[in-house]
Amino acid sequence: MYTIKDNNSYEFEIKKSKFISKIYKVYNLDEVNNILSSLKKEYSDATHHCYSYIINENKKCSDDNEPSGTAGLPILQVLEKNNLNFVLCVVIRYFGGIKLGASGLLQAYTKSVSELIKICNLTELIEGYKIEITCSYDKQKKLDYVLKNYKYEKIYNKNIVYLAYIPINDLDTFKNYSYKIIENLFIEK
Repeated sequence: MYTIKDNNSYEFEIKKSKFISKIYKVYNLDEVNNILSSLKKEYSDATHHCYSYIINENKKCSDDNEPSGTAGLPILQVLEKNNLNFVLCVVIRYFGGIKLGASGLLQAYTKSVSELIKICNLTELIEGYKIEITCSYDKQKKLDYVLKNYKYEKIYNKNIVYLAYIPINDLDTFKNYSYKIIENLFIEK
């Protein structure tokens, strides 16, 4: 399973219709909704804003008034074919006055996303955990050192609370610390 390293875009024209594909790394529906809302404002004069997203088991696609199954589903199928997760792909279409037909639309949306993914830097996702470790301030340097190769956040209170993202095979590294598994998830390798 993979995700994108960075947000990206690709643009092409077919029979005077302009297709602008954009892909974003997303982790929740709030991010999806914010991006969609922002794009609809930025490209308010576009004819269609078709999209698909995959966030773990949550998948959704929208044809945005294109003929059913000609836009959102092909976008989703390309994301699935490339084994992507934590992504939102939006294809913005400016209608050029020449109808493409159902098969033409399907090909255009498929091409726009396929070409976009070709230029994306992908990173592998592996199974892991989000864990919580609480420690006193005097143990902070030692724990920072242990966590130096992992993604983590710190919350400063009476003690320091670390939220760390640990690959499943590295959990033994933390056996000397009192930790709590918050959730199973996929993390970047």
